Amino acid sequence: MCLSLPCIELGKPLVFAYCVFPEDSNEDLFWFPSGEQLLCEASTVLKYVQEDSCQRGIYGKLVCTDFKIAFLGDDESALDNDEAQFKNKVIGENDITLHCVDQIYGVFDEKKKPLFGQLKKYPEKLIIHCKDLRVFHFGLRYTKEEEVKRIVSGIIHHTQAPKLLKRLFLFSYAAAAQNNTATDPKNHTVMFDTLKDWCWELERTKGNVKYKAVSVNEGYKVCVRLPAYFVVPISLPEEDVLRFQGHGIPIWCWSCHNGCALLKMSALPKEQDDGSLQIQKSFLDGIYKTIHRPPYEIVKTEDLSTNFLSLQDIQTAYSKFKQLFLIDNSTEFWDTDIKWFSLLENSSWLDIIRRCLKKAIEIAECLEAQNMNVLLLEENASDLCCLISSLVQVMMDPHCRTRVGFQSLVQKEWIMGGHCFLDRCNHLRQSDKEEVPVFLLFLDCVWQLVHQHPPAFDFTETYLTVLSDSLYLPIFSTFFFNSPHQKDINMGREHQDTQSKPLNLLTVWDWSVQFEPKAQMLLKNPLYVEKPKLDKGQRKGMRFKHQRQLSLPLTQSKSSPKRGFFREETDHLIKNLLGKRISKLINSSDELQDNFREFYDSWHSKPTDYHGLLLPHIEGPEIKVWAQRYLRWIPEAQILGGGRVATMSKLLEMMEEVERLQEKIEERHHSQGALPAEGPSLLRSSARLSSLFPFALLQRHSSKPVLPTSGWKALGDEDDLAKREDEFVDLGDV
Repeated sequence: MCLSLPCIELGKPLVFAYCVFPEDSNEDLFWFPSGEQLLCEASTVLKYVQEDSCQRGIYGKLVCTDFKIAFLGDDESALDNDEAQFKNKVIGENDITLHCVDQIYGVFDEKKKPLFGQLKKYPEKLIIHCKDLRVFHFGLRYTKEEEVKRIVSGIIHHTQAPKLLKRLFLFSYAAAAQNNTATDPKNHTVMFDTLKDWCWELERTKGNVKYKAVSVNEGYKVCVRLPAYFVVPISLPEEDVLRFQGHGIPIWCWSCHNGCALLKMSALPKEQDDGSLQIQKSFLDGIYKTIHRPPYEIVKTEDLSTNFLSLQDIQTAYSKFKQLFLIDNSTEFWDTDIKWFSLLENSSWLDIIRRCLKKAIEIAECLEAQNMNVLLLEENASDLCCLISSLVQVMMDPHCRTRVGFQSLVQKEWIMGGHCFLDRCNHLRQSDKEEVPVFLLFLDCVWQLVHQHPPAFDFTETYLTVLSDSLYLPIFSTFFFNSPHQKDINMGREHQDTQSKPLNLLTVWDWSVQFEPKAQMLLKNPLYVEKPKLDKGQRKGMRFKHQRQLSLPLTQSKSSPKRGFFREETDHLIKNLLGKRISKLINSSDELQDNFREFYDSWHSKPTDYHGLLLPHIEGPEIKVWAQRYLRWIPEAQILGGGRVATMSKLLEMMEEVERLQEKIEERHHSQGALPAEGPSLLRSSARLSSLFPFALLQRHSSKPVLPTSGWKALGDEDDLAKREDEFVDLGDV
């Protein structure tokens, strides 16, 4: 096979490049984003199919640019129209962004070894594990030696060497596409980068009675960690915000329908001097009085730094968990399948998800049933605070279960909340210790809710999956900065008086950049139960409360305790904020457990109101593996013509039938019927789809037997099992 990339020079910008195949094949164009530069390449590379022998594959050219690693080869078969509709327009099936590379391995004399730094000997096969859990095998046996050295060294260097922020492809793309950054007019996501956005959110949640949006940090004059605008209690003087550069300040997250609020606070700097400690204690005492005014307002503190998960726990659990899905071949899959449940339990990832959901339910119980404000405490209030506050809002606020509402929530709590995406995703490759998948943990927790209560969400699990993939796409600025200040200063927006025009990047919320309109239909849930619109008569006298509240236990607000207790509670808050650990919370664990169990059981004993409070089941078997994200690249894990996609297809058929009947009824009444809403046509023929649709369409189906061969020798050898497999008939092909 003859492959070439004309008009490409190493180190020169690319507008686009294409690959020419033999005369008997079709010519395909391979487009590169604006500003992309070719760094190194190798010809006659074999991309293996994931099978035991690893002898089958496709020959082509392997290239490395400053944006991605790409394999340019001739497909075995042309994609059908349905499959092509869900292709990502930015990243192809054989493309890996440099930020998506997790580990690189080389095979030397059939032994797999991790590759780092300068190599003395070069491998005959290159294996790349990706952060989206894809696994690529590239054979280099027939590639020229010089090209092998160049491509292997180039890939290792550009995916592992520490980088400077300004050297990321993000900035090259922004400069090259400066005049081509049109946004989707249908994107109504609230970005929370103006004072007006925060005032709108306060008004939406009825929080403007007790809280105010402030611009004291405009231009980041007070603190580079906080956004330019945020919300604090009305009674809080603005000079208090200036006192410790935004630390120790209760920052508003969300207001409940009953007037209670969810707040967060970062710890004050640790001081050794007794005088400084006394000053901090007096300051916090005053702050506490602004939010804790019994019997009208009672605050419960939740210290997430000392009484909850650690970032190390999350990192360790996910490191073990992801190894279950980075499968090199079918043999490895079947060997690990026998001990799958024990490996899954040992990773503790599902247990961490359960603990996060349980903590969010506990906080929802305080807000909803006990009418208490909740103050989340964390050292910087930018990791676990983002996670738990977002989960609470998804459970309690139906607006956050719409796509626009969910995207606005991510903007408010994660982007403007100062979550360090640059460090937590390790985009600069500067510290593996800082890489912790906190945002992915949040998406996994949300998926548990989507999986258990599908009609309550406007978006699908496919939406959550492609959102997790977008963490590693450096053409969007959304997930590539540690704070709004870092973004503004590097994009040239902090000083508007400069002559240079500030860079303008797309946000990840403009889905038209990645997907065609037909593919975007798979991001919207056709079974979403929209909130019914009430007429004026129904609206009159209506109280803004969750319908679910009528079924909750009538827990009275706690009576005003003695004065000494307030002193103890204040000291408890101060000790936490000053970094001193305490042995237990003021509330006994037994009391918390009793309240939680009563609240949890009462909610699940009633019919679900999809536009009210929404709680997940957190019992052992109810917390499941997010199959679409984690198993989508493993052919052996697919169920052809089955799974949730088959159920969804049948439901859509029923919906269409009901709509047709309804249209006929309306026609008989001589009224013009509305056109039926069209569901995703990609789901029409479920028999030919996989349970991991729409991603599994790109995968070759495994020819391995259903039973694991290594642990079941008594059932016969592999040849016997293969013969038995041939006896089955695929009904989808009949």
